[in-house]
Amino acid sequence: MQEQLISSLSSEDSGLPSTPTSDAPSKRLSWSNLMQKLHSSQSLDSDADNHSSTDDASDAGSISLADLSESDLFFDPTEEALCKEVVQLIALNLTDAKDGVLHCSKLLIPETLLEHIGQELVHLSVSEPCGLRGALVDLCVEQDGSCEAVGQISVDPYLVPTFQLTLVLRLDSRGFWPKLQGLFAGRSPSSPVVRHALKLSTGFRVIKRKLYSSEELLIEEC
Repeated sequence: MQEQLISSLSSEDSGLPSTPTSDAPSKRLSWSNLMQKLHSSQSLDSDADNHSSTDDASDAGSISLADLSESDLFFDPTEEALCKEVVQLIALNLTDAKDGVLHCSKLLIPETLLEHIGQELVHLSVSEPCGLRGALVDLCVEQDGSCEAVGQISVDPYLVPTFQLTLVLRLDSRGFWPKLQGLFAGRSPSSPVVRHALKLSTGFRVIKRKLYSSEELLIEEC
């Protein structure tokens, strides 16, 4: 009887699941690896955020497209070279007109005036389909209450002009210059007044008219 009871207990013990002594260390090891991976992932995210904030700070100090002018965005070295040639032609036309409509022996053209004219040529031709090559430039000088036509320049004679620019230049009326040049003016009964020298002002007016559309005239005081 005692032997049967012992045998029965032995069989019940053999039917119970074994204690997971060997699996416990492996489970603890897996949990440790998981925590280590999570910590590494958080460190990578933190480094990425720091790098992103650094890039944002550097981008904030860089030049944006909004800070650039229209002329800067569409800058073309060939247009700049062409503009210099056109400005030289304008100066030449003005000088040649001194013996004609301007009735003077010498015409003084400030360098600042030529620089401002060049800037306006570039500015007003940026939005044109052919750029400055499509410009037709009319030169006028205001004197004695009237506007005298000095000359006309077709920037590219082989191209149909797309827009017209009228430059209205003024004589310098500041200080003693008009009085001085008036003292040396010569007059004869059969000829108009011939002044020895005239000086142009640095200020002028430019009128733009598009030749391919019916848009209103653009008038700028420079």
